[in-house]
Amino acid sequence: MRAIVNVACGCWKSWAGHTFGRYVQVVTAIWRTDQSGKWRLLTPSGYPAEAALHDLVEQSPQILPLAGSPRITVLGREVRLGGGYADLVAVEPSGQMVIVEVKLAGNSEARRAVVAQVLSYAAYLQGLDAGQLESQVLASHLNQRGFKTVVSAVEADDQEHSVDPQAFTEGLAQSLAEGSFRLVVVLDSVPDELAQIVGYLESVTQGIVIDLVTVSVYDVNGGQVLVPQRVEPARRDRELSTAEVTERQRTVLGSEEFRAVIADAPADKRELLERLTRWAEALQRDRLVDLSTYQGKAGITTLLPRLPGDAGLVTIYKDTKSVYLQFWRGVFERRAPHSIPLVETALQATLKRGNVTHEVSDDLLEALTNAYREAAG
Repeated sequence: MRAIVNVACGCWKSWAGHTFGRYVQVVTAIWRTDQSGKWRLLTPSGYPAEAALHDLVEQSPQILPLAGSPRITVLGREVRLGGGYADLVAVEPSGQMVIVEVKLAGNSEARRAVVAQVLSYAAYLQGLDAGQLESQVLASHLNQRGFKTVVSAVEADDQEHSVDPQAFTEGLAQSLAEGSFRLVVVLDSVPDELAQIVGYLESVTQGIVIDLVTVSVYDVNGGQVLVPQRVEPARRDRELSTAEVTERQRTVLGSEEFRAVIADAPADKRELLERLTRWAEALQRDRLVDLSTYQGKAGITTLLPRLPGDAGLVTIYKDTKSVYLQFWRGVFERRAPHSIPLVETALQATLKRGNVTHEVSDDLLEALTNAYREAAG
């Protein structure tokens, strides 16, 4: 059985004789061969209910191809904002607030009402301070997720240790004061009318970023294939903030930059660093991970063995005095749940969110290798 993905583009330019804007929609067609060897066009299988797409986005927000490729941390689901409930409220590492609405195209609200919803939620949030956000809006949601503050939730999701709490707090305050939010609408397919409205808003607004995203699902060979795509209105180019530029400059693909700092480590830590680096490089050769190096502050350098298109199960840290592995239980639960008992046995500890170890046995590396294999399917 073979499969091929075909991509085509289309654009909208005018509506009712008036030119308000444009959008570019990538249309993906998936073809596969049947038992006779003939090519057949697959049609999306769809979602059994809107809640299924909602669950997917909440559990794996990294699948969303957002403009600028920020990582977002979900803070709450069905969050009361004024007279309604936002599907998801999240935040970026910069402190910019994110409001996510999830709809199936068959829902009548997927055309115009969803735009009014996200704008009304944004209007409600504007003018709040961080204390009001945490105590009046998100308190119960943060508590359910095991956090007391927004910054603690973001730090728990920060595999690079790149978040500066003070800069984040300032960015969050600015986002709330100015109403400079990211509004995300996620659907299984985009009605033309909605794309037109979003394109118009993008052309006339300055303070907000609007992402229109589709996540189609196909049944292929007994499994499911997700195809996330961003419907991109032809908007003015958004300048990256200084923080975003700095963040990108600090991240380099591969392990070469990480290897370069091994010589600076304490002599008794170099062998462990070398062994962990070889292990991560072997995962990359087997196409289980995408490796990148992050040059952080205070002499901390990070090697990130990330699952393709996702976060990593572990992160390798080298600072001025020590070397350690950090574990990300949420990613294990989502991508390699069956490997958790084996990893805990090798670790001789319960796998928790963000726990670390300075001792790395061969049994632990073998268990982690199997976990990455499980995650890769």
